[in-house]
Amino acid sequence: MRKILFLTGLVFFLHGCVKETSWPLQGETPDRIIVDAIITDEVREHRIKLSYPVSELNQKPEPVAGAGVLISNEDEVWPLTEDPANPGVYVTPSSFYAQLQKNYTLLISFDGKVYTAKTTMIAGQVFRELQVAKNEDNELYHVDWVANAFSTEEAAMWELLIDWSMVPGFEHLDSLDNHARMLFYTLPTLDVSEVFAPMMQSVIFPAGTMITERRYSLTSQHAEFVREMLLESNWAGGLFSVTPANVGTNLSGDAAGYFGACAVTELSIIVTP
Repeated sequence: MRKILFLTGLVFFLHGCVKETSWPLQGETPDRIIVDAIITDEVREHRIKLSYPVSELNQKPEPVAGAGVLISNEDEVWPLTEDPANPGVYVTPSSFYAQLQKNYTLLISFDGKVYTAKTTMIAGQVFRELQVAKNEDNELYHVDWVANAFSTEEAAMWELLIDWSMVPGFEHLDSLDNHARMLFYTLPTLDVSEVFAPMMQSVIFPAGTMITERRYSLTSQHAEFVREMLLESNWAGGLFSVTPANVGTNLSGDAAGYFGACAVTELSIIVTP
């Protein structure tokens, strides 16, 4: 009985601590650039995106065009070229790929300033495939399990590319209605904000859907960046949110973001009834 009264009182206490507030954003955006840069061990063009910060929520960022960008390691230097169709996106040669036991440096020159970052890559791993489950109220399916969120040894990012554009009845839909991309993370930390994070929208799809599951290896520094980013985004707004703060970076100067190198392992499945 005492336990029931205690839990009831705790619920009322937590409910009473919640109040609506408004957080005004600064009128001026900081003088810095945002760097989105991940290279992998796949032989292909790798794309690095540079943009300016935004001053409003959901505002489309302005690209940083006209920068000089290159990647190097102990043996080679790869100058990147800006994509003419996508200002602010800089592309490696198609023969580029990251290697284990190499140290990579990203150098960005823009508006009289130079920004640098260094990273390495750890090996990828084979993994157990994801699990899907059928919805209780219709004939559609959803992703039920991808990976354990907590692991002290295997930090990773998981990317799911979900495609049901070839399923009869869904072929002629807009690509936004028959494709989806989902991200999950395995981190060496377990935060209260993660456990009590706000609910995320679920993706539903029919039988016959093809799902490509990709695992990206993360160094400990990259995993810590991801954790801080999630604390400020997906895990924010829950019952135990942390005090807002700037996310760390491995970039020098006034740049924000992260330069990482990931080994990728991949498998594909088809959802069967």
